[in-house]
Amino acid sequence: MLFRTPSDRLPEMMTAQRFDPIRQAAATRLAGEPLRGGPAEHDGDGGGSKGGTESGTVTKTRPKTKRPNLYRVLLLNDDYTPMEFVILILQDVFNKSREDAVRIMLHVHQKGVGECGVYPYEVAETKVTRVMDTARKNQHPLQCVMEKQ
Repeated sequence: MLFRTPSDRLPEMMTAQRFDPIRQAAATRLAGEPLRGGPAEHDGDGGGSKGGTESGTVTKTRPKTKRPNLYRVLLLNDDYTPMEFVILILQDVFNKSREDAVRIMLHVHQKGVGECGVYPYEVAETKVTRVMDTARKNQHPLQCVMEKQ
């Protein structure tokens, strides 16, 4: 009788598990229970002994990641900030094209409030701060706020 080490049986075990869809389904369904009738029960000595290592499929569950809450960044209308300054803010801070910036500026002017974009909390907070700092440096009363979507 030839003595075989577990490392000698490794390719045999992998082959049996890899190409046998019935065993794969059973291993997935039972998740951790040893496979029946597989190489684990047959250690090659011809007898009915069950000495040897059992094999199974280990499944690892990944935690579900939750999408971050989104916040709308809004510009508020005032009677003192020039329209051209608002357009420049929209282009510089929010990366809007000239056409989009004019459209948003007119919406703010007519409706009193306009949405500049929707971002995760940290990004929205940074954009609001940039708008407020730039307006303050240029002595304009422009107001920018964020609200949860």
